[in-house]
Amino acid sequence: MDTQTHWDKIYTEKAPDQVSWYRPHLETSLALIEQAGAGVSASIIDIGAGESTLVDDLLARGYSDLTVLDISEAAIAASRKRLGDAAERVRWLVADITQAELEPSACDVWHDRAVFHFLTAAADRRAYVRQVVRAVRRGGHIIVSAFGPEGPTRCSGLDVVRYDAESLQAQFGANFRLISSSRHLHETPFGTTQQFLYCHFVLQ
Repeated sequence: MDTQTHWDKIYTEKAPDQVSWYRPHLETSLALIEQAGAGVSASIIDIGAGESTLVDDLLARGYSDLTVLDISEAAIAASRKRLGDAAERVRWLVADITQAELEPSACDVWHDRAVFHFLTAAADRRAYVRQVVRAVRRGGHIIVSAFGPEGPTRCSGLDVVRYDAESLQAQFGANFRLISSSRHLHETPFGTTQQFLYCHFVLQ
């Protein structure tokens, strides 16, 4: 099964609150985006958004230049339906982030909760970082959340890579200045916990 088919199957067969990464609101992501201080006119892209409500909450806070990208057409369709008329205020992209064609130097804030840890091949991680460097303006903010050192080793039937701040920084390289990092325990809808690492970088 290819990657797109895998994720379309998950988002077709499972309700939004029946996947392990579900949260009603991404409070930590919202706080980091606001702390970045880019302002409500900032261009923000949410990578691998799935059916996340981050876009809803950003719209409610007055952010107006929003792009949502996911490899799953089913997830994008569900999010557009949930937002109703407000979906017209968002750019929607169905794409694999390692291969997407993104506008150069157009993004002020890059947000990724739980995509990067699925990139188990070094070539895919390098392609992802190249996309960040292409899409984010110099001085722009990159917020990445991946499984921490004590997080799961597999998710949704797929292997993952776990990170601490140092190893995640090493993947991105010297052009990315680490502003902050923190670890959070996410409680899944099934009553278990998963350790997530959040890192905030600035592209130099």
